Amino acid sequence: MRPHLQRNNKNKIVNDPVYGFITIPNILIYDLIQHPYFQRLRRITQLGLSNLVYPGAMHTRFHHVLGATHLMTLAIAVLRRKGHEITLDEEEAVLAAILLHDIGHGPFSHALEYDIVNNVSHEKISTFFIEEINRQMNGKLDLTLLIFQNKYTKKPFLYQLVSSQLDMDRLDYLNRDSFYSGVTEGQIGADRIIEMLNVYEGNLVVEEKGIYSVEKFLVARRFMYWQVYLHKTVVAAEFMLINILRRAKELTRQGKGVFAPPALKFFLENDIREQDFLENKEVLKHFANLDDADIISSFKVWQYHEDKVLSILSRKLIQRKLFKIEVDKSEYGIDRINFERELVKAYYSLTDEEAKYFVYSETLTNSAYNLMKQNIKILMKSGEVVDASKASDNYNLEALSKTVTKYFLSYPLMDKV
Repeated sequence: MRPHLQRNNKNKIVNDPVYGFITIPNILIYDLIQHPYFQRLRRITQLGLSNLVYPGAMHTRFHHVLGATHLMTLAIAVLRRKGHEITLDEEEAVLAAILLHDIGHGPFSHALEYDIVNNVSHEKISTFFIEEINRQMNGKLDLTLLIFQNKYTKKPFLYQLVSSQLDMDRLDYLNRDSFYSGVTEGQIGADRIIEMLNVYEGNLVVEEKGIYSVEKFLVARRFMYWQVYLHKTVVAAEFMLINILRRAKELTRQGKGVFAPPALKFFLENDIREQDFLENKEVLKHFANLDDADIISSFKVWQYHEDKVLSILSRKLIQRKLFKIEVDKSEYGIDRINFERELVKAYYSLTDEEAKYFVYSETLTNSAYNLMKQNIKILMKSGEVVDASKASDNYNLEALSKTVTKYFLSYPLMDKV
């Protein structure tokens, strides 16, 4: 074979719908993108079932992390230009950290985060994935792990670029989710915000002239939560998804036959906790084989299962016959919930226990800015550093720090399935 045919060109560009042509910045990032664990993100939707409301919202976690990595390259360039040292090793490590920050997401992202596994967050699973890839790459991700886990105390701003209230993750997903959903209220000036970034005493800050961009960012985040992430129809669909999986788990534990692809079957049969990931390497391998296709293919089969609850719920979701959902500022009383359950019991001939899968009430919370966690700091022209809520002359900004809680009641419309 001729020598030129043996070359492996890793200098790639990607045509991104949001940013245009973006480059793969170095060989390590290229190799990480090619890893099977990372390629799985092509099969994990970014917005779960939001496409049932916004048909264009079919983009994946793969899209998002490539975009966030591109924004990180811009941020590094800005901070270097302003005189802050970021070594080549630190640059490579922080780029890998943002690239891999969502690698631990399971099928349908946040909707099933605590139902596939028992109380193990996607951030924790991301750490397990990074540790395993690091082992396979003979320690190339040692510094990446330190930054990802906020243990690189030498330069805390590197972690803050990956995970804070104004990080590259949020800057990308707001613009990207807005683009694909068509909800223009989510669009933000990411380029402007990045240009205003600086470092003060090791921590990430925004220069005073960027305060209005920060305000728009926080307002856009609030809008996107109510209009997309917590849209009531999306919530109705996602809770149907959750209850279908919970019913399938219950039937599996009872020894009743439930079809599932091997990766999903493993998690239906086993109550996987954090300790299981630590003690059994096979658990991570099973998780790495799990994606949206496993869930959807199972639901298509479960439509015809002999269990009435599993079949009705699966069929309704597949056919988009979504439950009705009411949202209110006040909590729904037990009398109203029981009234709806009695109607459902009579209509579908269900038991009291089965009716709980069809009628339920939960809470929705939305806080655009958390004053108690990784505050956005503004570097004033005077040299003083103040919280964004204090630096702004927009009184609504402080109001955005208040958590808004709403309650919902969801139940099926009385139509035959």
